[in-house]
Amino acid sequence: MNTTFPAHTAIEPGILYFGTPVVLVSTSNEDGSANLAPMSSAFWLGWRAMLGLGARSKTTLNLLRTRECVLNLPSSAMAAAVDRLALTTGSDPVPPRKEERGYFHVADKFGRAGLTPVPSETVAPPRVAECPVAMEAVLESVHPFAEDDEAQRGGIVGLEVRVQRVFVHDDIRLPGSDDHVDPDAWRPLIMSFQKLYGLGPQVHESTLARIPERMYRSPDIERARGVR
Repeated sequence: MNTTFPAHTAIEPGILYFGTPVVLVSTSNEDGSANLAPMSSAFWLGWRAMLGLGARSKTTLNLLRTRECVLNLPSSAMAAAVDRLALTTGSDPVPPRKEERGYFHVADKFGRAGLTPVPSETVAPPRVAECPVAMEAVLESVHPFAEDDEAQRGGIVGLEVRVQRVFVHDDIRLPGSDDHVDPDAWRPLIMSFQKLYGLGPQVHESTLARIPERMYRSPDIERARGVR
């Protein structure tokens, strides 16, 4: 057994995005049109997700006002479409901090990306037809970040959303299953330190996978069935 390891070195990276799935968040603007924004500061627990967003972004403002969104998950094959949304914002005028970083206003985000909006079942914002996964969700709670630091206070929020519908393309469903995604067929687009990557093949059998997925089912699933 090799007991020699590389030494750890203390560094101070500007960001800590070690690799998370890209999410295209669709929300409704004040005039009823759709906004579509890429982000990757997201994680899921059960049928809930936590979204880390700038407090003054158009997506955040739309979510706080309407309390609805769709979390569309693009595949790695959609990298070019996602990248067409980079440095765009639905805000007009462009917020100063975004303008400093080169952002510019785009009203028709779907058109800019070359993506197709399709009507949702339980929320007003549309789903993205090309995304293999789309989750309709509602806002449940807002969690301010960095409230202890005067310089950062009010700049970032964590938005807790509850999923009401999960839609997937049939080609990523596990054969013979009505409610399982095939991990070998699903290839999410991954953001790692501002660069886009795909997901590689399985590298090791997982002991955790011996636990049936049904044992993780959340009460939110039953709640979602009652939403029409």
